[in-house]
Amino acid sequence: MNTSSISTTSSGTTASIIASNKVIRNTYMLLSMTLLFSGVMAALSVAFNLPHPGLIITLVGYFGLLFATYKCQNSGWGLVSVFALTGFMGLTLGPIISSYLSLPNGGQVVAQAMISTAVIFVALSAYAITSKKDFSFMGGFLMVGILVAFLAGLGAVLFSIPALSLAVSGMFVLLMSGLILYETSNIMRGGETNYIMATTSLFVAIFNLFTSLLQLLGFFNGDD
Repeated sequence: MNTSSISTTSSGTTASIIASNKVIRNTYMLLSMTLLFSGVMAALSVAFNLPHPGLIITLVGYFGLLFATYKCQNSGWGLVSVFALTGFMGLTLGPIISSYLSLPNGGQVVAQAMISTAVIFVALSAYAITSKKDFSFMGGFLMVGILVAFLAGLGAVLFSIPALSLAVSGMFVLLMSGLILYETSNIMRGGETNYIMATTSLFVAIFNLFTSLLQLLGFFNGDD
């Protein structure tokens, strides 16, 4: 069997598994809609040149809406909360994208970050789905790693340490890649049965993966 046949078979297997798994099917459907909505909000933020709300408002808004989504996950309000959360994150992303687009190679950097994020997500998700491996062992490591990276990121912002900020971005690329594997595996194995929370986890992973790649690619392209 040649390479193209193997690739086609793998894609067919992945599609078949998604179609037969209700939770992951609903998760991917909602994830697609929230990504689109967040993208529209980010585009509007760029178009109207909205300023960044600042660290405090961003953190309060993010954790507040994340908590609301968790509390409402089993009701219709959960859908409202997850769109509010992803829309808010899109608005905060707009000013960041604007700052890169204003640079000489900014458009190329943003496009590279988007494409890289999409490729990484699709590849890791397909691997987790088709291999059916149990990645639950990563849970504790990811929790600690994300907490450490988050605190280090706050330190980098508060004390203006570019080198630490780049290191944190590198950590987040690895951690968010691991989170995609972990969450997808968790859905496949029945550990996560709520598609709203599954969507939230995967969206956060994609968002942080994109922003981290954006900073790294910006640095290596000489834009930062």
